[in-house]
Amino acid sequence: MQSSAHPIFPDSPVPLYSQLADLLRQRVRRGLWGPGAKVPSLEALVAEFQVARITVRQAIDILTREGLLLPQRGRGTFVTDQIHTEHSLTLETSLSGLADAYRNDKPDLTLLEESGVQPPLSAMDGSAAPAYHHMRRVHSRDGQAYCAASLYIDQRVFRQAPKRFRQETVIPVMVDLPKVTIASARQTLRISTADLEIAHLLAVAVGSPVAEVRRLCLAPDGTVLYLGQITYRGDFIQFEMQLTL
Repeated sequence: MQSSAHPIFPDSPVPLYSQLADLLRQRVRRGLWGPGAKVPSLEALVAEFQVARITVRQAIDILTREGLLLPQRGRGTFVTDQIHTEHSLTLETSLSGLADAYRNDKPDLTLLEESGVQPPLSAMDGSAAPAYHHMRRVHSRDGQAYCAASLYIDQRVFRQAPKRFRQETVIPVMVDLPKVTIASARQTLRISTADLEIAHLLAVAVGSPVAEVRRLCLAPDGTVLYLGQITYRGDFIQFEMQLTL
């Protein structure tokens, strides 16, 4: 078990090899280890981070499975060029921007679908509709899962386009429906880490950084038409905001 006395890594329930993998991943992401660069030797990493050899091997294995590193027998481990070719997703700050960003995405896997449920709403969120259609699913781009979502849609809205809601992402469908008026929308973002379920669904290591987004769309009378609770891979998303001068 990890000791709180470790000089580099903090006391944490996240396995030490996962913490080390995250640190090495950031060296690649930030360009400290560029494409084609040779990673320091196993012995050098053991000495630098003061961990066991098996810990370094496990961390390297994680990044190898992610496609960021490539071990070559007799030569060492090298950074691939995937950092320049992988896909990223900008978290938009407008409803129209969200609709455009997700319009061509398709759900990759539906984990759960049920009708007549109630979402976890607070009094500050708005008024609840009589019932909601609930879906839990995973979205992918080019075969790579980038988010796991728990979605609640006002059942009256869902019935206007059930086939589209099942086959497409929710926001573009809602924006397209002529009988649905979205008076306001908001979202919050929180940085967190992947638990066992999310790590499995998004194919990342337990403890990897993720972005948890809670998104609401409201009708003119304050009824919550849609609640989305979405967890994104931390290495797949970027958040841009216009700063006020």
